[in-house]
Amino acid sequence: MTPRYPLILVDASGYLFRAYHALPKLTNSQGEPTGALIGVLNILCKLFEDHRPEYIGVVFDAGGRCFRHDIYPDYKDYKADFWARLNRPEPEDLRAQVEPLMAIIRAMGLPLLVVPGVEATDVIGTLSTQAAATGLPTLISSGNKDLAQLVSKRLTSSPP
Repeated sequence: MTPRYPLILVDASGYLFRAYHALPKLTNSQGEPTGALIGVLNILCKLFEDHRPEYIGVVFDAGGRCFRHDIYPDYKDYKADFWARLNRPEPEDLRAQVEPLMAIIRAMGLPLLVVPGVEATDVIGTLSTQAAATGLPTLISSGNKDLAQLVSKRLTSSPP
């Protein structure tokens, strides 16, 4: 039997990127890209089916600079230059799926968290630590292995 987690925090930015690279280049009838969007929605549906959470938070990166850039100006500078080093532009078809995915998540009535100046993993780390401190069993759903350091008696980190 699957363990029950009343709270699930989802790293939607990480899953969007992961689904973009794992799934075929799907489009809707207007030719708009949908593959990564469908991948993330399938993950959310699977989480609901398996865990039936009372609470859920779907977290996205705000994009742009975060507080770490103030501490260390070269923070993640390699990412800004990543696509240039590969001699190709950042995938526009990935970027085009972000706003539609957020709109669908909102339409589903799910809490969507985007905190300017803070990465999604930091938001998830903060919320999950606070929840665990109150005794609320929490599942962090993310492929980001850095979040595994938060695992405790009441806090689990696992991809779906």
